[in-house]
Formats: sequence, structure tokens, C-alpha cells
Amino acid sequence: MRFFLRRLGFYLITFWAAVTINFFIPRIMPGDPVRALIAKNQGRISTDAEAALRVLFGLDKDTSLWQQYLDYWGLILRGDLGVSFTYFPTPVADVIAQAIPWTIGLVGIATIISFTVGTLIGSGIGWRRGTWADSLLPISTFFSAVPYFWLALIAISIFSVTLGWFPASGSYDRSLVPTFSWEFISSVIYYGTLPALTIVVSSISGWILGMRNMMVTVSSEDYVTVAQAKGVSERTALFGYSARNAILPQVSSFALSLGFIVGGTLIMEIVFSYQGIGYYLFTAVAAKDYPLMQGIFLVITVAVLFANIVADFIYGVLDPRTRQEG
Repeated sequence: MRFFLRRLGFYLITFWAAVTINFFIPRIMPGDPVRALIAKNQGRISTDAEAALRVLFGLDKDTSLWQQYLDYWGLILRGDLGVSFTYFPTPVADVIAQAIPWTIGLVGIATIISFTVGTLIGSGIGWRRGTWADSLLPISTFFSAVPYFWLALIAISIFSVTLGWFPASGSYDRSLVPTFSWEFISSVIYYGTLPALTIVVSSISGWILGMRNMMVTVSSEDYVTVAQAKGVSERTALFGYSARNAILPQVSSFALSLGFIVGGTLIMEIVFSYQGIGYYLFTAVAAKDYPLMQGIFLVITVAVLFANIVADFIYGVLDPRTRQEG
């Protein structure tokens, strides 16, 4: 119990530090978001409204930075992330709520597929090391070494431009109305297939290599040798003894990957013009949209911290020694 309480205290301190950094970093960036908003909406927002907009967005010079910081914490605790500059007057929470399902649906599924397939392949290669299966490692490593945006552009050039199998951009057919109909769902799957495959191809190598190296180490341990000497089946020795212990480092990495799913894959969403949270973050940075940047960073921080907490509990299940600490 003391172990989990210490971990919880650590995560609370980390959350405070992340929120504090999240507050100060956008404010030291160059540029004036209010004037940029007025320039973007020429004819619709009068220049006389500049002072009122600064008060609305919490950028009033008459308010001290410390008071802005306290107000920011008050807004967070009430679940109010402010109003977006870029999508004014839409609240930041609404913008994020629209983007997160697209990112989780695409990056989340792709990450789970790459982790599952990569771990299984890595287990097999590590268990049967020294065979032809080792030849798969250089191939997968090659694809992971290719810059992600370059791999995405090659995929678009081959499968969209040359073959015409998949669309080059977008998240669904814009002629359709978003509903839970099969027509719309199939359109989402069709548009998301190429970005998802790109993510899987570029990330699967890390899972394969990590699991393979751990399997090589664990399968040489005495308890695995003894289990085989007792006559246990190869399947039991592989999954029940070797893979169960070798997967522990993978679990930690996978938990972190799940946390960063919320952040999306920025380059992928820009290249494919996919309306995920990474694309919105890019537009927020370009427009000096403080509230939207802060809101997205906050959501990513909470997701990563939650993923770490889940990883601690999973470790406790897979490795009983963890529960005995403290």
C-alpha cells in the first residue's frame, strides 16, 4: 500500500509541474495572439475590441502573471480550458472533444496492432534465434529508420497517386454526414487505412527488436531450462515461462505509447490532413493559440500519467516482486 501511495504522490507532483510548465511556456513565446486573431478576422472583429479580447483570454496586462497562474488553476479545476483563438468563439474543450476520437481511433488501433504483432513476432524470433527468422530484423529495422514523413509521402505516392487504392488526405468522405451508419464507418476505415498502415510499418520494428532481445536473455535462464527438462510443452515454455517475463519491459513502453496516443502522431496527421489532435496542435502553435495549446498539452499530460499508473498496476500483476516493495 505504501508503495502505491508513494507512486500516487509522485504523479501528483509531476502533474503540478507539468501544469506549471504548460502555463508558462506559451506565454514566453514570441507573437501577439490577440492581434493575430483580429487580423485573421478583418471586418468581423473591430480593432476596438482588442482590450476586451485580452481580458477574455486572460492576457490583460493589468493582471499579474501570478494572478493569471492562480486563475488558470481555478479554471482547470472547474474543467474550463478557455476559448480557442483559432476557432473563436468555440471553447477549447469542444475542439479537443471533436479531435480526440479521431486520434484514438486511428493511432490507438494502429499502436495496439503494431504492439501485438511485433511482440508475437519478436517472441518467435527470440525463441528460435539463429534461424532464418533473424533475417526479418534488418527488414523491419530499415522501415523504422526511414523518416516518418518520408515513409508517409512514399505511401501516398504509391498507393494513392499511382495505384489509386486509397485517398491521399482527409479522414472521411466529406459528402457524407457523420453518423453511425455503415456507409460512414466504412468511409472512415477506408480513409484511415493508409495512415494506420504507415504507423504500423514504422513502429513495429521497435516492438520486434525489444521483445526479441529480452526473449534471448530470458530463454537462457535456468528456470526455463528446468521447465523444458521436466517435459513441459514448447508452447508452455514459450508463453508461460519465457514470454511472460520477457514482456515486462514491453508493458512499460506500451503503457507510455497508449498515453501518447492522445497526443496523436503530429507528422502523420499533417501529411494526411487528418483531423486528429496532432493536427489541431499544429494549427494552435502556428496561430499562437495559447488556450488550445495548453488544453492539448494538459490532456496529453493526464493521459501519459494515467498510462504510467496503469503500467504500475500491470507490473504488480505480472511481477509479484513489485507488490513487495516498501
